[in-house]
Amino acid sequence: MKTSSSRISGLGTTIFAEMSALAVRTGAINLGQGFPDTDGPTAIIDAAVDAMRHGHNQYAPGTGIPALRRAIAAHQARWYGLAIDPDTEVVVTTGATEAIAAALFGLVDPGDEIIVLEPYYDSYVACIQMAGGVRRPVTLRAPDFRLPVDELRAAVTPQTTAILLNSPHNPTGMVLNTEELDAIATLAIEHDLTVISDEVYEHLTLDGLAHTHISTLPGMAERTLTISSSGKSFSLTGWKIGWGTGPAALVRAMMTAKQFMTYTSGTPFQPAIALALGSGTDYFDAFSHGMRDQRDLLCAGLSDIGFDVFVPEGTYFVSTDIRPLGFEDGVEFCRMLPERAGVVAIPHEVFYDHKEVGRPLVRWAFCKRPEVLIEALDRLRVLTPR
Repeated sequence: MKTSSSRISGLGTTIFAEMSALAVRTGAINLGQGFPDTDGPTAIIDAAVDAMRHGHNQYAPGTGIPALRRAIAAHQARWYGLAIDPDTEVVVTTGATEAIAAALFGLVDPGDEIIVLEPYYDSYVACIQMAGGVRRPVTLRAPDFRLPVDELRAAVTPQTTAILLNSPHNPTGMVLNTEELDAIATLAIEHDLTVISDEVYEHLTLDGLAHTHISTLPGMAERTLTISSSGKSFSLTGWKIGWGTGPAALVRAMMTAKQFMTYTSGTPFQPAIALALGSGTDYFDAFSHGMRDQRDLLCAGLSDIGFDVFVPEGTYFVSTDIRPLGFEDGVEFCRMLPERAGVVAIPHEVFYDHKEVGRPLVRWAFCKRPEVLIEALDRLRVLTPR
């Protein structure tokens, strides 16, 4: 009896499920999986409750309710100056993860080569593999994880059809700068490539650094499918409301795939997220400033313990090199850490094709209350060499 397909060969269980289960079993503080330990704004939650109580509990349109599609289009215009048609250039998805899957299933044929920046979010690997595509990694390296433009150019072959970007970048916290985005745009235009741009951390740039939407660059609006979600921006990761925007043809391909997965997504959450997207700059400023303070707290503490710390420009993750503390293998380190120190983290190695590059690196989430971060740091001090 056949029990699995080649499409899922080697994928196994995600590292996030493994480490979160380990956190529960050991009672460890979970600085691994990227979810906040506080809820989003009360007004947004109240709006979802109100929607449930007033009949918004059945299937929404497959593309999303009109109010949310209009809010997404207005958000793109407000923040990036983009003119998006909410009826043909927006689709609402079950989180950004489904949006990534739908984009790849809708745009990739077997044998197509997709350039990705490694380390990468693990669903990229799974979705490219299940779509029959071929992953072509371009490696970002510590300490600054900048884009190696020459390596990016060298990765393009006649079989390349797309570039899958992520900025602000998980897990490194790097934010693509103007020169890097220009190089990507030049390459995409020259080789007629589609760009799938995962921008779920768009409102989580730190220290006043701006996030540039690649579709605003000349020649890129017509070839870029942008993905984002409400989970990271509003600390509502469990609601799983994401979206894709871009040219009608790309959005249509995405929706064609999506309709056979979930078809529709979280009806009562959609009007609440439409409300959330109208939040003023004060909300987003306070949100990023709070995350910056938590980043600084965790980075300083990890450095004091003895880790080599790579301070991120965005997201809510910080990466460290564990070798100064006498460890070499991040996977082994993260598996022993809950028992030894009562803390969970995520090894970088699982996000790489070139495993040796990520082997000594570990990712920590700072989207936790300051008192939780302080307690985690106190526990980690058992690692400091005597």
